[in-house]
Amino acid sequence: MEIVDLRSDTVTKPDAEMRRAMAEAEVGDDLFGEDPTARRLEEEGAAALGMEAALFCPSGTMGNEIALHLLGRPGGEVVCDAESHIVWYEGSAMTALSGLLPRTLPSPRGLLDPAAVEAAIAPDAVYRARTVMLEVENTHNMAGGTVYDRPRLEAILDVGRRHGLPVHLDGARLFNAAVALGVSAASLAAGFDSAMVSLSKGLGAPIGSLLCGGRDFIHEARRVRKMFGGGMRQVGIIAAAGLLALRDGPARLAGDHENAARLARALAETPGIEIDPATVQTNIVIFSLTPELCGGSAAAFVERLKEAGVLAMTVSGNRVRFVTHRDVSAGRIEQAIERLRRLAA
Repeated sequence: MEIVDLRSDTVTKPDAEMRRAMAEAEVGDDLFGEDPTARRLEEEGAAALGMEAALFCPSGTMGNEIALHLLGRPGGEVVCDAESHIVWYEGSAMTALSGLLPRTLPSPRGLLDPAAVEAAIAPDAVYRARTVMLEVENTHNMAGGTVYDRPRLEAILDVGRRHGLPVHLDGARLFNAAVALGVSAASLAAGFDSAMVSLSKGLGAPIGSLLCGGRDFIHEARRVRKMFGGGMRQVGIIAAAGLLALRDGPARLAGDHENAARLARALAETPGIEIDPATVQTNIVIFSLTPELCGGSAAAFVERLKEAGVLAMTVSGNRVRFVTHRDVSAGRIEQAIERLRRLAA
């Protein structure tokens, strides 16, 4: 039985074209600034986001944490959503590496309310930690791939401007947001002091992310990347895969979104599963189980689903996540739906 892997869009594997590009990549020592493939990737990545410069990082976590380190201040607070990636999935790095505290806001569907952001900014009092920056995640992973549109982003950026606070964009899946809205990634990154985009999720590269910002910011980011252990040598071997992902990956994302929508509709029709298909905007599908299905236990359901040949992730006690990606065709989605229905029956 062939497995349908819907755990994450990070599980994609390089195809023959990408492997060939990696094998033939022109390389040099990146710490000396001599890797031409990495330089090309950084130039094209910066252009795609409408920013002056970019830095190739081993992971999205490192890209985010470099930005937090440079834009924040030890002892200060970062205003962000309560379920944001920098809070849930980066190992408390903002505190351990940069002395920053998250000021978390519960947000409907992961979308920060500009008024709540304004209210969360600390008053200038000796007994309060200062608010030092704001952070936005677009799309929002744990809210099910929800998308910030430009008006909401502009309102949050306006709060930052009025209070003199830098704003970082965790845009790991920013290209998914752009495709869902029918706009450019640059239009969604405009106005941010820094932005991170992942190459190794829906775009399909095996490794790497880009941190983008102003030229002076990226100059300092290169120093912090080294300090955090992210300095690399003949990095063009993996940057070549990133280049293909950046150039070709966005055009494939609409198919992933269609597969996610199909999956959501089928889940909504399955007894024991609760989901509103209208909330699925991109390639992430999060649904809840009722007690009738596996006792409402996400862990038990995911284990039984694995035995049926479909891989998923547990989100919480009764919530499960599917993520569609380039390595799962529409036909494989139909296989997953059939197996899931058999399990539910």
